[in-house]
Amino acid sequence: MKILAVGDLIGSSGLKELKKQLINIKQKEEIDFTIVNAENVAEGMGITKQNFDDILDLNMDVITMGNHTWGKKDIFKFIDHPKLIRPANYPKGVVGKGYNIFTCQNKKIAVINLIGRVDINVLSENPFIIVEEIVEKIQKDVDMIFVDFHAEATAEKIAMGYFLDGKVTALYGTHTHVQTADEKILPKGTGYITDIGMTGPKYSVIGMDIEASLKRFKTTLPERYKIATGECILNAVVFDVDESNNKVKSIKRLYR
Repeated sequence: MKILAVGDLIGSSGLKELKKQLINIKQKEEIDFTIVNAENVAEGMGITKQNFDDILDLNMDVITMGNHTWGKKDIFKFIDHPKLIRPANYPKGVVGKGYNIFTCQNKKIAVINLIGRVDINVLSENPFIIVEEIVEKIQKDVDMIFVDFHAEATAEKIAMGYFLDGKVTALYGTHTHVQTADEKILPKGTGYITDIGMTGPKYSVIGMDIEASLKRFKTTLPERYKIATGECILNAVVFDVDESNNKVKSIKRLYR
């Protein structure tokens, strides 16, 4: 079985690029199940009802979020949709769900969304403790567990990888918008990559307009970010899972 995880959609241009490439990728890579991070799809911050509907029209199986989950108030209209996952370590009682279980080819696939705490301006619970509780709760009821860890610090992501090694099928990072070249199968069998990258403007500063970004760095003055324009890229990874033991056989990075 092959699972496709698509890197952070950046604005409407990122969504258009996904629409443009998805069918060919699914056919060429023989994809069975798809996950996409969409916390930046509403022009860099959050997700609107229209964005959500457009993604659903592409038949994506799961939509994950991150630190901009609440960037657009529209989300409260569809927060309970079964395909939408927000970080599981938001405080107890927050609307939405941090994981869900899906069925694909007679396999039960759990997808968990987490948010990091290092250099992330979000008051969240400890992701290590929360994910451990979730995995212990569901591990006997599912065949595979995939984790989208939306975090800034590479060390935090790497630590989480080893923490969950052998307990989940795969863990991949999102948020930094830069695809890392460290895909590997960890010692106890969990597939891992620090960040799967982004889907959006190629010539940009992590998806944002170059001049606006440079002004912020040069002057230290506030400058509103705006999405860059022009040619786009799609970043993703394909996890090839052995259905006989539900372990990752290989990880393939896509940079298109």
